Amino acid sequence: MRFEISNLRRLRAGLPLLLVALALFPVRAQMPPETGPQVQSGSPFGGLPPFGTVSPRRRAPRAQEPTQMGRAGASEPTGEFIFTRTIYRSPSGYGRRWGGSWATDFPEADDHFSVGLREWAGTNLNVSQRPVQVEIMDEKLFDYPLIYFVEPGYLELNEEEAARLREYVARGGFMFFDDFWGTAEWDNVVEQMKKVFPDLEPKELPLTHPIFHSYLDITEAVQVPNIYNAMRGVTSEKGGVTPYYMGIEDKRGRLVAFFSRNSDLGDAWEWINDPRYPVKYGLAAYKVGINVVVYAMSH
Repeated sequence: MRFEISNLRRLRAGLPLLLVALALFPVRAQMPPETGPQVQSGSPFGGLPPFGTVSPRRRAPRAQEPTQMGRAGASEPTGEFIFTRTIYRSPSGYGRRWGGSWATDFPEADDHFSVGLREWAGTNLNVSQRPVQVEIMDEKLFDYPLIYFVEPGYLELNEEEAARLREYVARGGFMFFDDFWGTAEWDNVVEQMKKVFPDLEPKELPLTHPIFHSYLDITEAVQVPNIYNAMRGVTSEKGGVTPYYMGIEDKRGRLVAFFSRNSDLGDAWEWINDPRYPVKYGLAAYKVGINVVVYAMSH
């Protein structure tokens, strides 16, 4: 399995204009929409194309209803890239409305990020508006070039699942881990990754790494909080004060896993349209997500 984009230079076609737009974004909480007629923006950030037209107003992306765990009658989503959330086992007693820590921020984060990547980023990547969810042992796992794990501080892999993820990566797949905090959750992530890659270690990625310049230039690690902490002016949780971008490289030097440690990108994706959520965190979260997808699809 190999996932590459031809003509990567075409992917950057809208980049100069995009960077101008990014430079104009306010770094404060978005004010509630003004009353009266407005030109509707195609972006939650407003500003110049491709992130919008002339309105400063943010609005949620409009996506089709997501495919939920193979629901009967749901057609298969199509696209060169389909955002794929991994369904995994977590300790009993800790769960979400959909049945586990894997479903945190689901489905809004997936919907918003998928449409944001498709409509706001200005890439030439053919992105499906409909995200999917896949279990580790499902054969369809190998159909998707990137799989997203949320709250892997609660991830529990058995030997069979670890072997499946090892095979997935060996066949060209990429793993994206987000929303875990503090020493205890990081220790669990390291323990689970040891099951997958006994001879490999996660390490901090310098901001000179190509993943931070695969589409947009990322020059700092921004700690992205959940909306409830953001409203209180707090960015950290569970003692995880310093944000890190971590990665695992295989023995050939290929980056096969990315970890957003002490940060919550998915919550920013979920709440991008809420005027209480500071746009500076939403912007940072989308930039990281976009770069990770472009990197995974082109390496």
